[in-house]
Amino acid sequence: LGCSAFLQEFRNWETPWAMEAMHMVALEIRLLAEKADRELVMSGKNPDKLQAAGSFLMKVFGALAVKGPKRVGALYVTCQLFKIYFRLGTVNLCRSVIRSIETARNFDFEDFPVKDKVTYMYYTGRLEVFNENFLVADQKLTYALMHCNPQSESNLRKILKFLIPVKLSIGVLPRRTLLEKYNLLEYADIVTSLRRGDLRLLKQALDRHEDQLLKCGVYLVLEKLELQVYRRLVKKIHIIQREKEPSKAHQIKLEVLVKTLQWLGITMDVDEVECIMACLIYKNLIKGYFAHKSKVLVLSKQDPFPKLNGKPV
Repeated sequence: LGCSAFLQEFRNWETPWAMEAMHMVALEIRLLAEKADRELVMSGKNPDKLQAAGSFLMKVFGALAVKGPKRVGALYVTCQLFKIYFRLGTVNLCRSVIRSIETARNFDFEDFPVKDKVTYMYYTGRLEVFNENFLVADQKLTYALMHCNPQSESNLRKILKFLIPVKLSIGVLPRRTLLEKYNLLEYADIVTSLRRGDLRLLKQALDRHEDQLLKCGVYLVLEKLELQVYRRLVKKIHIIQREKEPSKAHQIKLEVLVKTLQWLGITMDVDEVECIMACLIYKNLIKGYFAHKSKVLVLSKQDPFPKLNGKPV
């Protein structure tokens, strides 16, 4: 009741002199609702306080999303709403708030405080990861990283936890020193598998960290890196053949790929390998064609392994 009365008074004030107090109300309501829900769960009751907090904060957002000086405080409340929706698993509700921020003429994004812009880009970047819009996710999460307080290692780590899978999906590999610095070594073997073309290592890394990656919401993104690993494996075989027999370096027998995969502990027949190579060609990860009768992958003599150039696979 007290919060509702304060909101009503806040609407009547023309200037944003009480903005800091309103932000404090928004933060405390979210934190208290989270605590109340935890206690309700422990007592076997339905946790509904965070949902109610979200409804109240939408009213606060409505009071701020108006023409005038108060609108500069809207992004902070938006970020509090994001935190509620992500915790409740109702991220679809973020869309209406995002539309208000990004399409309304009331707002100029650059007018908002930097810390609010960083939080906003972090959460909207995560949404784009879930929707597999990796190029947009890269832009948003990179913005968050570049504008985040460099002293806040925990926040930098949170951003990198999602930015690294996005970068991997568009062919950009991080250095191990970065993974060590921010304690993100769950990605170390995945990066190594991409460098080596080692499918077995990729599968082992995904299995080892499956629970952690699923909870984070990036497991499926990383699972799709298989095609990049196959591409690297074909490239390594091509390099070896070029050294041994330069005139036939562009011709790779599918049986050679079958045996290489067997050596990695992965059993596939020629038809399965041909299907994967066809997928690589279709996605322009390699350039070439099949000589079906002789079961040979014929690589293009010019640029057989096109650069990803930041394009998602």
